[in-house]
Amino acid sequence: MSEKQRDLRERTRRAVRNEIAEAANELFVERGFEATTIDDIAAAVGMSQRSVFRYFSSKEEVVLGKFDLVVDDMLAALRARPADEAVWTSLRRVFDVLTSLAEMPGSVRMVEPIHRMVFETPVLLAGYLQKLQHMQDAVVAELMDRAEAAGTPYAADDPTPRALTAAAFGCLVAAQHSWLASGAQGSFTDAVDRAMATVGPRA
Repeated sequence: MSEKQRDLRERTRRAVRNEIAEAANELFVERGFEATTIDDIAAAVGMSQRSVFRYFSSKEEVVLGKFDLVVDDMLAALRARPADEAVWTSLRRVFDVLTSLAEMPGSVRMVEPIHRMVFETPVLLAGYLQKLQHMQDAVVAELMDRAEAAGTPYAADDPTPRALTAAAFGCLVAAQHSWLASGAQGSFTDAVDRAMATVGPRA
């Protein structure tokens, strides 16, 4: 298979995954996560249950699978930042990948109820926090590579890159809680800015 064919196949797969996820999210908001079955989702997109499982390993993954897709975009955003930029500033810009997705026309209507559902459903919250940890590990590795390329590598026992990354992602979660508590008033971007500003001077 040529590179062009692989790219087309991957784009097609992503398009189908997005179609399934969008239909599922509508059902989740309407009926609730627990009350919605894979059969319901399959019927909504005109597929068999087996076909849905070709794209998602579980019902939880239908909600959370998108986070696996944004890791590469987040790392690309980090690599694009100036090498001498403060790490905290670079980490804030990495979150632009997430805030821009949340504020895309057409997606805003679903962002608040889906966020709320994730935080209120234990199995989804556990999976979400696991996804965030995977993101953090990838970001820490990139920060270490950046420091080494700049000639100022972190020592093996230096907690700095992991501490800063954990603090930034903690601010992301705090921003989500704050935004939901406000009834999703204002932009999610502003909520992230506010949360990170509380830690920024210390970081």
